[in-house]
Amino acid sequence: MPSSDPYLLQESAIKEPPTKLWDMLSYIGPGFILSASIVGSGELIATTIVGARAGFILMWFIIFSCLVKVVVQLEFGKHAIGTGESTMASLNTLPGPRLGQANWSIWVWLLLMIAKMMQVGGIVGGVVLALVQFFPAMLLMPYKAIATYAIAASVSLLIYKGYYLLIEKVSLLMIGAFTLFTLASLIALQTTDFAITSGEFASGLIPSIPTETVLLLAAIGAFGITGVGGDEIMAYNYWLIEKGYAKYTGPVNDSRDWERRAKGWIRVMYWDAILAMVAYTCMTVMFYLLGAAVLNRQGLVPAGDELIATLGNMYTESLGPWARNAFICGAIIVLYSTLFAALAAWTRMFADALGRVGCYDFQNLASRRRAIAIAAWVIPVGWATLFLQMKNPALMIILGGLATVVILLIVVYAALHFRYRRLDRRLLPTRLYDFTLWVSSVAIFLVAVYVVYDNVYMPAKKLLSPPTVTDVAE
Repeated sequence: MPSSDPYLLQESAIKEPPTKLWDMLSYIGPGFILSASIVGSGELIATTIVGARAGFILMWFIIFSCLVKVVVQLEFGKHAIGTGESTMASLNTLPGPRLGQANWSIWVWLLLMIAKMMQVGGIVGGVVLALVQFFPAMLLMPYKAIATYAIAASVSLLIYKGYYLLIEKVSLLMIGAFTLFTLASLIALQTTDFAITSGEFASGLIPSIPTETVLLLAAIGAFGITGVGGDEIMAYNYWLIEKGYAKYTGPVNDSRDWERRAKGWIRVMYWDAILAMVAYTCMTVMFYLLGAAVLNRQGLVPAGDELIATLGNMYTESLGPWARNAFICGAIIVLYSTLFAALAAWTRMFADALGRVGCYDFQNLASRRRAIAIAAWVIPVGWATLFLQMKNPALMIILGGLATVVILLIVVYAALHFRYRRLDRRLLPTRLYDFTLWVSSVAIFLVAVYVVYDNVYMPAKKLLSPPTVTDVAE
């Protein structure tokens, strides 16, 4: 009888991959968990902020950020199916210095996740501010603190058992409902004074770079968290493994049967990732258009305690005042779905990373479940505490997005290492695939270089340079 542990590859768990499209669709799901984790921070908030600030001119960049990273996600997924390795186990094979049992990539990831805590803390804050629209007294202490920690605890209750199917079904339900509501709002917008013209839409598809620093920073922050970010790509392997793709492929061997199964389940994974990409790209464009058409024209930028109230204008201006409460309920659902999916992924990644560091044995099923359960209670406390201290969800999300860009560098390096150093020769991709992988890698690298230059090098240079007359005057 095969083990129930999806991280343990056994011959007895092998299953032939589906060959018909309809049968393949019955196995999709991991990519849509990622969609649930990015819709709240990347699409609803970060994308809308860029649209509110820039108007239509950066829509092309937001679409590009959704499309360009998926091939890196595919490379990670292919590696998981072919080897059965979890993300941290794979990263631990990268060349470079080691500290104890773990190599540099795991230690750097743990450090960067401190900044990422701000991003999801901002999502907790977004849920709180949405509830404030119904219960204004929640802005006051101690009610605000009680509500914040209660929201965090509710996510913990849903996640600490770690059941994959629950995570998949709830994620699909949450993002599906809000997608339909947003689509209705965008269609209704065309009957109002805020209707989007064909010229405005076309202008958003023509690549152009704004000169204003604040727009560039917001766009780059959004690049990190629209579409799949570095942490979502890392999380994808866990969902593929827990869905069963690696287990069904079986332990790697030299047989043609293994090659056929591996290629078949990789094909299913392609459908999963691409369909999810289509879904979150469409959602991203809808949010961006609402932000550009409604908020930018009114000079409104979502920020601070007015974040949710300002976002609500996108829906009330298109559907009418009655839509305000519907939007708030929808915002709670989509932001909560992000917390739900993010915590599910973070518990696995942190449990895996701590296992590689040497805190316990990740491969032991009972120990892994215990580590995931503990992380499910500890991590949300950190999110809630950061929000109560920083009090600005929009800023927290953008700052977390900048950290995600740096995490993407590790992910890109790992993906190239998997492709050229560890990929089974029988699974080599086409030249077109390799070309898109390099385009994606170069694009992510250039964005990361800009982030480091503008946010590390330039401030350090100014700090170390002798003061000028202008500095003294200021």
